Amino acid sequence: MTSPDQPEIVLHDYFRSSASYRVRIVLKLKRVAYRSVPTSLLEGENKAAAYVARNPQGFVPMLSVGDTDLTQSLAIIDWLDATYPDPPMVPSDPLARAKVLAAALVIAADIHPVDNLRVLKYLKNTLGHDQTTVDDWYRHWIIEGFDALEQLAPREGLFGGDTPNLADICLVPQMYNARRFATPLDAFPRLVRIDAALQAIDAIAAAHPDAVKPAD
Repeated sequence: MTSPDQPEIVLHDYFRSSASYRVRIVLKLKRVAYRSVPTSLLEGENKAAAYVARNPQGFVPMLSVGDTDLTQSLAIIDWLDATYPDPPMVPSDPLARAKVLAAALVIAADIHPVDNLRVLKYLKNTLGHDQTTVDDWYRHWIIEGFDALEQLAPREGLFGGDTPNLADICLVPQMYNARRFATPLDAFPRLVRIDAALQAIDAIAAAHPDAVKPAD
């Protein structure tokens, strides 16, 4: 779905980036046409001078809309929601909206930042911790966040009820990361159930890292 007068939309992303994964999901749920520009974090493409000139933090994702560059995944999703309102990522009711944002921010503000690749590199390369310690750190913050999120999760349906909302969109990449780092998930049956239901949605499956990983 595109507007005839809409400039080209370009997504600069890394296939395993949680924040990029969120944006890919929303783009695909809203059927927004875009061009992908893989930007490798491992190879430092996000720190190239030309990239940092457009995105001073040197992070992914960056969504370029014509001559305008948008950064920060939740800000990008907010723009997408305002520009392509169907399906909505947050409710219009202020109280319901606040609850959705609270659940989403458990992941986007509390779990993800301390488990970001740059933090893990600092722990290992600068502070000298071994890989076992770094992995334990990663799992600790996922479990702490998931302990709270499990209580916020509905007993039935998605966070968004019948259709995914922002909390669901944030959950999917974090569950992917949890499994990558062998995080025990038995204590989180609601989150596991929601994630399984989300993964069965074609648009969400199409945003999975395995589906968009650049060819070697």
